[in-house]
Amino acid sequence: MLKKISLLACLFSLPTMAEEGGSGHYMPGSMSSFIDGVPPTKTLIVRLNLLEYNGSYANQLPFSGLTAGNVDVTSKAVGFTMLYRPDFDLTSVGLDKDWSYAFSATLPYVDINVTADVMTAKSSNFRKSDSDQALGDIILMPLMLNQNISPDLNINYRIAFYAPTGSYEVGKLANTGKNFWTVEPTVAAVYLGQKNGIEASVFAGIDFNAENKDTQYKSGAQAHIDGTLAQHFPLWGGLAGVGVSGFYYKQITGDSGEGATFGDLKAKTVGAGPVISFVSKIGSTDVMAEFKWLHEFSTKKRVQGDTLFLKVVAKF
Repeated sequence: MLKKISLLACLFSLPTMAEEGGSGHYMPGSMSSFIDGVPPTKTLIVRLNLLEYNGSYANQLPFSGLTAGNVDVTSKAVGFTMLYRPDFDLTSVGLDKDWSYAFSATLPYVDINVTADVMTAKSSNFRKSDSDQALGDIILMPLMLNQNISPDLNINYRIAFYAPTGSYEVGKLANTGKNFWTVEPTVAAVYLGQKNGIEASVFAGIDFNAENKDTQYKSGAQAHIDGTLAQHFPLWGGLAGVGVSGFYYKQITGDSGEGATFGDLKAKTVGAGPVISFVSKIGSTDVMAEFKWLHEFSTKKRVQGDTLFLKVVAKF
């Protein structure tokens, strides 16, 4: 059954708050296991992504042109991803037969609520609550390459673009978009033992952000490493997996621009939690599902909380 698993590729990442507030386009932990790989053979993949995040931050952060403290954030999101791996021979561009190419796009819809103490020009505070429900920032992944090292090991490379398609308003705490572009190169190694059922996956990427023209705020680059260690085993005619997933996320360059009045705000967070998965067939269609809970700790200069991820994939 292990040999029937197709490595998938798509990224789902949704905003929990404005970039100036200490979070970027990439949602830590969102891409970390076999279900996020790049398929080695011709494949059409449809994926439903569900996410819920709850977090808080006691100190002050810049939010869409505001200064906010004692922040509480709740975000729910649904994303629809389509990925296609065409029957394209990469030997024509100098790569050997072990390489494959794919591309994908993710359309997210975000429901976000943010409550915080907002500082006014007179240095007095008032409690403010904003919410928004709208399209988020679309994720385009035009280049996804996979190198099949062995039946157990794949190395893949990709580049993602986050487009500022979500709603955004200066002075509003809750926005479904970031109001700037982000470019994100990623490299990953996915080991899934065909005989022992052991999975060891690691994904490493860096986000390079453009300036938010409305607030003159340019966030520094963020680096993130995500991984999963799991055991897969036959169950109910399919293949189940149980393990642990985790991430390390750190801003590696300082913020800049006229709006960056708080300094470089080099945010950091670490998180971990359990992950379960199941792979089976419905007729001739491969169906995969993964659920994980990630708890953040050792967090600095950004909201800290808990994330629930559910991914359901159909491979045609």
